[in-house]
Amino acid sequence: MSKLPNEHKFLDLSDYGRPIAKIIVNSLKNTSVTPIQVTIAFIASGLIAFYCIIQGYFWLAAFFLICKSILDAADGELARVKQKPSYTGRYLDSIADIVLNALFLFSIWYITDVSIWIYLSAFLGLQLQGTLYNYYYVILRNTFDGDTTSRVFETKTPIALEGENQKHVNILFRLYRLCYSVFDKAIYVLDSDAAKFSVLPKWLMTAVSALGLGFQLLIIAVMLVLGLKAIILPFFMVYTVMVFIFIGIRKLSFKK
Repeated sequence: MSKLPNEHKFLDLSDYGRPIAKIIVNSLKNTSVTPIQVTIAFIASGLIAFYCIIQGYFWLAAFFLICKSILDAADGELARVKQKPSYTGRYLDSIADIVLNALFLFSIWYITDVSIWIYLSAFLGLQLQGTLYNYYYVILRNTFDGDTTSRVFETKTPIALEGENQKHVNILFRLYRLCYSVFDKAIYVLDSDAAKFSVLPKWLMTAVSALGLGFQLLIIAVMLVLGLKAIILPFFMVYTVMVFIFIGIRKLSFKK
């Protein structure tokens, strides 16, 4: 089971870890390992990367950042292979992502002389970038009957799926809304018409995937090993302009 039917898949620059993730999933599909346990593994990998950045072990940090991206792909892939989708896993994954993102950028701020305001701007920009990518991707998935655990508008607590606890879903949904609602609302205000479209072309999705979390972490990893740690935060602050460029392209090229 895939996030999208084959005919609507696009080259996702942020999903470079998928081939390795599939190998991991194939080795786990007949075991008792759960998708949430894989999510916990990517959280652990992210925390190790955070520690390595603080300590100046940049090659190791890059390795664990990439491992985090691969495991982040593997948890959802395992849920689909085992046909065990869950809102618990979906919200835990997203909450872990935003916490780890804050830690990654904080660790870079800590080891550089960059202003705290640049750190905060970079973090907000990083999240806004990823939210645009997710917004367009979820629209596509919902349109073509792909994986629908994620919803275009996360405004109402979902009913727990078979095998999960409604109380856990309620708690995680509230935490998700606390973490993401401001970014979701901002992107919707900027491009509310996108949800009305039945098609978002593959070339646009490929371009926007450069704002996805996997690609963001790849950029951080490369900059760390190249000795460019001082420009990582300013880069993501400026990189946020791509959000407005892509929205502008979508509006100008695909008017209703």
